[in-house]
This record gives sequence, structure tokens and C-alpha cells, in this order.
Amino acid sequence: MTIFTGTTNGRVSFWHADMGGPPQPRAPLSGDVTVDVAIVGGGYTGLWTALYLNRLDPALRIAVIEKRFCGYGASGRNGGWLSGGFEWSRDKYIAAGGTREGVIAMQAAMAGSVDEVIARAAEEDIDADILRCDKLMVATCAAQLERRDADLAELAAWDFPASRLTTLDGAGLASRLRVAGGVGGLAVSGSARVQPAKLVRGLARAVERRGVALYEGTTVTGLAPGMVTTDRGTVRAGAVIRATEGFTPSLPGLRREWLPLNSAIIATAPLSPAQWREIGWEGHEIVADYAHAYFYAQRTREGRIAFGGRGIPYRFGSALDRDGQTQAGTIRILHATLMRLFPSLAGIGIDHAWCGTLGVPRDWCTSVGFDPATRMGWAGGYVGLGVSTSNVAGRTLADLVLGRQSDLVTLPWVNHKVRPWEPEPLRWGAVNALYGLYRLSDRIEAKGGGTSILARIGDRIAGH
Repeated sequence: MTIFTGTTNGRVSFWHADMGGPPQPRAPLSGDVTVDVAIVGGGYTGLWTALYLNRLDPALRIAVIEKRFCGYGASGRNGGWLSGGFEWSRDKYIAAGGTREGVIAMQAAMAGSVDEVIARAAEEDIDADILRCDKLMVATCAAQLERRDADLAELAAWDFPASRLTTLDGAGLASRLRVAGGVGGLAVSGSARVQPAKLVRGLARAVERRGVALYEGTTVTGLAPGMVTTDRGTVRAGAVIRATEGFTPSLPGLRREWLPLNSAIIATAPLSPAQWREIGWEGHEIVADYAHAYFYAQRTREGRIAFGGRGIPYRFGSALDRDGQTQAGTIRILHATLMRLFPSLAGIGIDHAWCGTLGVPRDWCTSVGFDPATRMGWAGGYVGLGVSTSNVAGRTLADLVLGRQSDLVTLPWVNHKVRPWEPEPLRWGAVNALYGLYRLSDRIEAKGGGTSILARIGDRIAGH
């Protein structure tokens, strides 16, 4: 289904289309096997874990089990932000037993993932259109400027390097990106833009070259200590890692573990040189705004704008999309937001639209963990920061599985656990109420009001 002539809706994502279309899956599991480590999920988390385990111990027998193909999920559908960001509640980690020093160390580890991903991509000969750039946060009203200032105050309070921050007024923002109604912003150095499907498919080839077995087209039907059961056979393993992020609720017994939040993206036709001159963006920054129902965007390798946002945030019963197809109303919302911000692009074609899911824990805080008694581990709940965070997760899981006493295994997200989401219809009501209040708050604030209390009410409803 399309709402614009020539717009492809779904078929996983534009990023795969940019590579000639989704790949043919590798061979599935063909019977029972025994390995040292079984990893469920062929996205960034699973593949980074496999890569670092192999680097630390090349003799390990490692198997990655993937239902569709590596990169089918969020790893091949996201906005391509290698940001190294930290957007979870620092206070919640401390309340769960962490320390201030540990949270600051975790913040630094996330920031360091940008250099680490770039280094490993170069080492493994992965061309993923990686371009170092700033992250540019945009404010288009007074209330959003208030949130920018609050953001600055929090970063200072947690010892974030001031040298990485550039506060922008309206003119400063316009010198980088001409956004209609832009009144200021914040530039944060140390990020990068990537083509996400190129990165995940390159990682899959890299671990395969290293001898890791990749079983695609294989559906996991159960997880237990020392065992992964599938529709193609049983994998017995010394350690089992769950790396399924937003697809976790589809596994038996995990329906309420993490909530699969929907995010959707449109990709424009390539802009002309005149159109780029009109809006700027010469620094190729990854861009978002301070709205409650925010957008995120990148300028792609071939001169498109990939522009994302929430759309319809959650499907009842933790249901998933069909090969990335998104709702017509979501495409209209994203297109309207893009035109509001960049009115000079009126008439630009929308070549592709798609959606994916990101994993959200009940407290909206990411975690990585491993139980040495059962030898079972997990990572995820990235809440939209998976491109960089998954790399830290992979390194941490490798150390946990091998019993290495590294700095990573002491960070406060390790073995951080929260209660499950409520049963339906409570979680459907909470999440949709949250984003309904967010959108209403944005409309109120855009008319000149201060920060809306409705957004805070929504946060309390959903535990955000």
C-alpha cells in the first residue's frame, strides 16, 4: 500500500533496498548441533557478541540462530545514528544499586563505542557509509529551548565533557541547518552517520569468515539453560545468549519482558544541489529536535533525507509489523513534519517508507546480563540507541561469558532487572496515552505556551 505515487512501503527497509534488496537467507539449521555459545538473534547485539567472543577465544564454537536473515530487525531498519549517546535515567540506575561513578563510567563507555565501531568496521573491511559528524539537536519554540537548557544542565551535572558541546542560538542553528521556526539548538561532537544495513550485513560476513555458524530461516521455539530448541533441531550450548531486542516478546514466556515500540522512517528522493543550498546541512549532522514526539534524521550517502518518528507507537498485544510495512497515516504524519521543517522541499518525492520495533523495558533503561549459574544471558532494551549501545553490549557479554573481570562487567546496567510490563489492555492504553499526550503537548507548546504539564503526566503513566 502506498499513499504517494512511487513510494515503496515496507519490504523491510530502504537500507536493504539500497543494497539491491533483502538478501537471500543463509541455510537453516539442519538438525541437532552442540556448540560452546548459542546466540539467538542475528542483529547488531548477537553479531557483536559473536565477533568479540571469537576475538578473545578463536577456538570457541559459536552459533547464531536467526528467524529471518541477519539484519531483518531494527539493525537493518534504524535511523543510522552511531551516536554513543546516553538517554536513559541515570537516577534509576543509582536507585537500583549503582553509583554515581559507575553511571559516569557507563556514559563514557557508550561514548567510546563510536570509535570502537569505526575501528572494527575498518579492521573487518566493512563499508557502511560511516561519516563522523556532530549530533544536532534542534529547538523550534521556547519550551523546546527550555528542554535544551535542562539537557545542558544535566550533562554538566554528570561530568559530560563540555568541550563536546556547542550551544546554538537561532543564527547559529541556521548556519548549520535552516529549519523553519528554528530558535536554537545544541551540537554534540563525537557521533557518526552509518548505513545500518551495510553495517549489520558486513558484521554477518565478518563473523562467518571467522568461523561462526550463522543459521538463518530458523525459528526458536524455546530457551533453557544449555539448550535452544528450534523448528529445525536443537542447539545444545555451554552458554545461551538472548539478543532479540524488540522481537523478545515473540519468544515463549517473554511476552511482557520488553515492549516493542514502533518507529517509522521515510526516505526522500535525492535532493538537488539547489535544494541542499536552500537548507544547508553541509556538516552532514545527525539531527533530531526537542519535541516530545520527536523526529530524527540523517543526510544519506547519495543525498536523500531519511526522516523518522514514532507514528502509531504500539500494536495491541505486542504485535509486530509485516516486513516493515507501516501505516498510511504514519507516512502522512512524517511527510507533514518534514514539510513543516523544510517548506522549500514541497513536492520532493518520498521513495520509501518503512517501520521497525525497538525494545523498551518497563523502566525505560537498557540492560545487559548473564547468570553464571544457568549460563544464560541477554542484552537489549536500548530504547532507540541500539547502533552504538549494542557494541558495548557485545563486548560486555563476551567478557561475562568468558568470566573476564573487565571494567565493562562492573557498569551499572549489568544485570539490571525490572518488572515486566502490565498485561493487555493496560500496556496498550498506557503507551498510546503517553504518545497522545506528547503530541498534544507539542501542539500546545508550538503555539507559544511553556513546557506542557501533560507530557509529565504521560511520563508518569508509562513509567518513562
